[in-house]
Amino acid sequence: MNEQEFAELAAGAALDALSPDDAQRYHAALVAHPEWQNIVDADAESAAFLADGAQLATPAPGIRAELLARIAATPQTGDIVDAEIAGAPMIAAPSDEVDRASVAETAAGATAPKAPAHPLRVLFALAACLALLVGVGVGAVALNDYVNRPASVVALQDIQSAEDAQQASIELADGGTATAHWSASLGTAVLVADGIDPLPEDRAYELWFVRGETPISAGVFEADGGEATAVLAGEMHEGDVIAVTVEEAGGSPTGLPTTEPVIAIPTA
Repeated sequence: MNEQEFAELAAGAALDALSPDDAQRYHAALVAHPEWQNIVDADAESAAFLADGAQLATPAPGIRAELLARIAATPQTGDIVDAEIAGAPMIAAPSDEVDRASVAETAAGATAPKAPAHPLRVLFALAACLALLVGVGVGAVALNDYVNRPASVVALQDIQSAEDAQQASIELADGGTATAHWSASLGTAVLVADGIDPLPEDRAYELWFVRGETPISAGVFEADGGEATAVLAGEMHEGDVIAVTVEEAGGSPTGLPTTEPVIAIPTA
């Protein structure tokens, strides 16, 4: 048995559609070729995917009676092909002068639809396509989330990926914590605060690089639910102190701190 033949049997096994003989061949082939287990696993996943999307439905009451009536009315000699059942025009019973084999070959060759060579594999291909479409939808959401990441999150991930990534934490007066993340090679710093007090609408937290004795404004941020992740605007220099003061909404009007820092984290 080659791998393609085994794949056909594996598809039937996943659908619980093998005859006893085929089931025996299938299990014997799997024992002889354990490397084909991945085919079994893939088909089982596809079958489970199809089962999850299927809903139980009660057939119409007349279907069974109609089927039995068709069977009773259909000759079992094979001489007549029922157009409604076979999908072909009605073929009359052959006379003695007509070659029965020629009539059968003509009817079958001219009208019988060709079945796919591997119907079970086609079914699983369709299931795989459906799974792919679902995956594409999920992937599109994930891609959208990735592309639209906040700048502070992007900066933090860049810092954490840098070889010289560093961080330092302090405790806040009200029991929260503030952690500064920075990379001197990138010149980037991010402040992550947890448990920081929210401010009234007319006030804001302002970030500063304190370089020696000189404070350099690095933007403002708000605490949402006591949490904040803010990237400092401007280039960070090694040895800067990352500080935060409480200022007017929009930042200090003078460009210099007007209050004592509530956060001060040295980077040296």
